[in-house]
Amino acid sequence: MSWGADFVIIIGILVALLLGGMWVPFAIGVSGLVSIYLVDGWGGMNALGLVSWGSVNSFTLTAIPLFILMAEILLQSGVSQRFYQGLTLLVRGLPGGLMQTNISGCALFAAISGSSVATAAAIGTVALPQLEKRGYDRRMAAGSLAAGGTLGILIPPSIAMIIYGTFTEVSISKLFMAGFIPGFVLAFLFMLYIAVRAWLRPSIAPREEGHISGREKLAAALELVPFIVLIVSVLGSIYAGIATPTEAAAVGCSVAIVISLIWGKFGFAELNAALTSTVRVSCTIIFIVFNAMIFSYAVENAGIGTNLTNWFTSLGLNRYAFFFSLVVMYCILGCLIDSIGMIVLTVPLLFGSIVSYGFDPVWFGVMLVLLLELGMITPPFGINLFVIQSISKWPLGDVVRGSVPYWAIILLYVAFLTAFPDFVTWLPAKLAG
Repeated sequence: MSWGADFVIIIGILVALLLGGMWVPFAIGVSGLVSIYLVDGWGGMNALGLVSWGSVNSFTLTAIPLFILMAEILLQSGVSQRFYQGLTLLVRGLPGGLMQTNISGCALFAAISGSSVATAAAIGTVALPQLEKRGYDRRMAAGSLAAGGTLGILIPPSIAMIIYGTFTEVSISKLFMAGFIPGFVLAFLFMLYIAVRAWLRPSIAPREEGHISGREKLAAALELVPFIVLIVSVLGSIYAGIATPTEAAAVGCSVAIVISLIWGKFGFAELNAALTSTVRVSCTIIFIVFNAMIFSYAVENAGIGTNLTNWFTSLGLNRYAFFFSLVVMYCILGCLIDSIGMIVLTVPLLFGSIVSYGFDPVWFGVMLVLLLELGMITPPFGINLFVIQSISKWPLGDVVRGSVPYWAIILLYVAFLTAFPDFVTWLPAKLAG
């Protein structure tokens, strides 16, 4: 069977299973098994032992449950709530009030959680009751949380970057460095948009009454100290070359426990809740990676990746037309599957083409994460839209309409970084030098 026929069959099976409601990892795994059978028959299944072992025997992937545990410890101990309250006092003077807190809070929490959904859920759970109580515009409030949550997979440490680096053998430390500046600049653009909207239409964000004394501001700033210590401990050890991302994640868990014991409420009940949630989320992610490795092997075994690269090249598309097609694809996929599913499904297929078009793998890693962010708030079915809707119980239409401006901001930002790739690659090159 030709590679083209095999490709059409497995993609057709994959799409049919996804549309039929099958869970993403099962759909990916079944498609891979069908491809292996079509190419090598039942004898091809003998390779599954080595593929299965290789998919889980990864020191790099160990960082994922550790980063998740670090975030869960802070959530269960109540430290994240104190962090949000302190940040609220510091930014309440900015146009947009609590919505500015949403973005800045998501940006800082993203540097700890590494997950978009975890960031949106953590900040949203704390913020939404306050936003509704104080009469903030629903659409603007929901949009700020849905979009702010997407910062969780761009600002390091990022689970999405770890998985991308695992599949492509790109340095995860370099990916973290490359995502640092673009992540915080995107957060600034979100905050700038909120400020302009609040200045033009003050009714969307009621002004907070009362004067904040210097002592209160100092107390609020002290609430941020634990988070800053944790961020410096994790990212500083990576950027200084002292620890690998996995080792830094272990350091982060240890520091998070100390912080929770000092600033929060942390006992056996909270530890049990944190471990239980970590196991549940980690098993989900690792199971997706396991099935994706089977799919990746099937794609390589059938020669689909190489032949697909040659086919793209033969079309005569320039690199920008090719990249534009990727933007459209990820916007559509974002309405169907989550960010990790998008990575494991598309990277094995497309990475050869990406390299052949001359895109820097580190630069593309950051751009891929941005495209995943774009997909997660693509109306009307982006996954972050449903996260915020489920927490707020507001109409999905309000959440969608509030997120559209942020979707446009990310799209314009993607265009900017495509035109000026050095904005992404400068920091890792500088630190490597």
